[in-house]
Amino acid sequence: MASNGNGTFLTVAEVADLMRVSKMTVYRLVHAGELPAVRVGRSFRVHEQAVEDYLGSSIYNADQVG
Repeated sequence: MASNGNGTFLTVAEVADLMRVSKMTVYRLVHAGELPAVRVGRSFRVHEQAVEDYLGSSIYNADQVG
């Protein structure tokens, strides 16, 4: 984890662990533009707030179906 005054940047592996998905799923979200990321050399870093925002906007409520 890399941290600065504005929060923490996570590696793809850390995001995958946090979201309980594969690293490939995280890469797909990044490449699709659904999860903003910063490219550092050949790797990506995702801000922890971006992960929280993505998960918060992806909440599914089964009561609202139909």
